[in-house]
Amino acid sequence: MSDHSAPEATTVYVVDDDAGMLESTQWLLESVGLNVEAYSDGRKFLDAVGNKQAGCVVLDVRMPGLGGLNVQEELQKRGLDLPIIFVSGHADVPIVVRAFKSGAFDFIEKPFNEQLLLDSVQQALQEHQQSDTQLYGDEVTEALLATLTRRERDVFLPLAKGYTSREIADQLNVSVKTIDLYRARVMKRLGANRLPDVTGTAIAAGLLNPLDLRGEKS
Repeated sequence: MSDHSAPEATTVYVVDDDAGMLESTQWLLESVGLNVEAYSDGRKFLDAVGNKQAGCVVLDVRMPGLGGLNVQEELQKRGLDLPIIFVSGHADVPIVVRAFKSGAFDFIEKPFNEQLLLDSVQQALQEHQQSDTQLYGDEVTEALLATLTRRERDVFLPLAKGYTSREIADQLNVSVKTIDLYRARVMKRLGANRLPDVTGTAIAAGLLNPLDLRGEKS
């Protein structure tokens, strides 16, 4: 069984072969409290990043060896969904178009306005973090539902929709006492203290449309 932990702390990876630009960008980002890792070429960055997926990349387009667009392509091959903010002193149209078509988050021309870069980085980190949190939440929900037995799953969905124990008993042709027993087991397995928690789990798992709810049931 894999160990799912909450999304890790975010890092801004800065990749630029211009030593002065690399240092000044790192200083700028660290001055607002961001965690920064700086690399002087694309290959060193790819070797170091491994499977980390929390954060974003500030990536120079034109570098000796592996250029920024090649780094972007390699990240995609590895399935690393890190938002990329390209920076370039030579932002000709075909390069910009190719970068955005390949999923770039932003493209900023050098010399750039410091606040413009900071705003772009903060936005990229925020959107990526929301995406990671959603993914983490989905995995937890699926893991919880996987613990339910077949009979518990039969009770789970009607319960989430707001049906009473009597109504569920009639649907499944069993006694109310049996449904009450399964109801308690479902809530215990899901770690739910209230019926709305069960409903929320079903919605999060994509098993229930909020429009299908029957209203508050006792």
